[in-house]
Amino acid sequence: MAYTTINKSTDHFNALAYSGTGSTNAVTGVGFQPDWVWIKQRTGSTPSKIFDSVRGASKSIKSNSGDGEATNEENGYLNAFGSDGFTVTAGSTGSNDVNASSGSKYVAWNWKAGTTGSGTTTGSGTGKAYSYSVNTTSGFSITKYVGNGTAGHTIPHNLGATPSMIIVKNLTDGSGAQWSVYHKDAFNSQSDPNVLYLNLNSAQADDVNVWGNSSVTINSTSFSLGDYNGSNGNNDNFISYVFSEKVGYSKFGTYVGNSNANGPFIYLGFKPAFIMFKRLDGASNWFMFDNEREGYNSENKRLMADDSGSEADPGETEILSNGFKLRFTSANVNGAGGSYIYMAFAEAPLVGTNNVPCTAR
Repeated sequence: MAYTTINKSTDHFNALAYSGTGSTNAVTGVGFQPDWVWIKQRTGSTPSKIFDSVRGASKSIKSNSGDGEATNEENGYLNAFGSDGFTVTAGSTGSNDVNASSGSKYVAWNWKAGTTGSGTTTGSGTGKAYSYSVNTTSGFSITKYVGNGTAGHTIPHNLGATPSMIIVKNLTDGSGAQWSVYHKDAFNSQSDPNVLYLNLNSAQADDVNVWGNSSVTINSTSFSLGDYNGSNGNNDNFISYVFSEKVGYSKFGTYVGNSNANGPFIYLGFKPAFIMFKRLDGASNWFMFDNEREGYNSENKRLMADDSGSEADPGETEILSNGFKLRFTSANVNGAGGSYIYMAFAEAPLVGTNNVPCTAR
């Protein structure tokens, strides 16, 4: 059994379903003031929108697009963070990205950071300004930084632990700079630091220019960058979301598919509230599941980070008291011999220091 001092995972992460109103909509029930909010409409084909407290309310980026940051985006945006949630508006077009009326349904995935600060980046090239918000208890930080275009530029993440996953987006470049993703199990070596792209369904790429042109440093204080415009364009603004694994609360790992309806079981040591996984060695979407939306084993509904489609019910994933299990033969999630990475956050630990066990879905 996995034991953790985070007995109440919902103090740090919470998924929340809500309905649109078509006007200003104060969404409550998160349980804390969120610092990273990722919203997707469940009932329509709209982009996933991401907001965070470091960049400030009203500033959105789309997980399924290489577009840069938008402010007061006409198709809807988050315009305030609250003590128990956030406020969304439909935007000038009345579009349905975050708050349409007529029974539109949404899910928001919410993470807490909290401790803020600022400084100057280090490593090769000119030092640049950065600002951050960090939660060392749960292993999550948000850092906004300015790129310098020089390989070996290092960005402090303030976690005090080596990251398991890093997600970076160029906010300035509107010409299609991809979302760069580092995952510890997609990292072959310092000289071969493979990368994934959150907005694309492509297999991992052998691209050394994202995290370092010849040598990569990812440690308990910082992570390095290459000279790729999508992660380190000179004088461009960037946002990074960085995670370190916490036993019983979060897990970042890999599994191998078997192309069988009795698919692999992935032990997490907790009942998951959120799961996202992606195939490494072949094209597939970034599949997302949570404990908040309708659906029970094996009918949990999926959304996709790299796709604007509405939620679907493919019968792919069972959410269990101690992990998740694949029940689908598709190569997207369970191809024979296929390699997959995942990130997961807990609804509750299998057993915390309070000795309270959790149950299956």
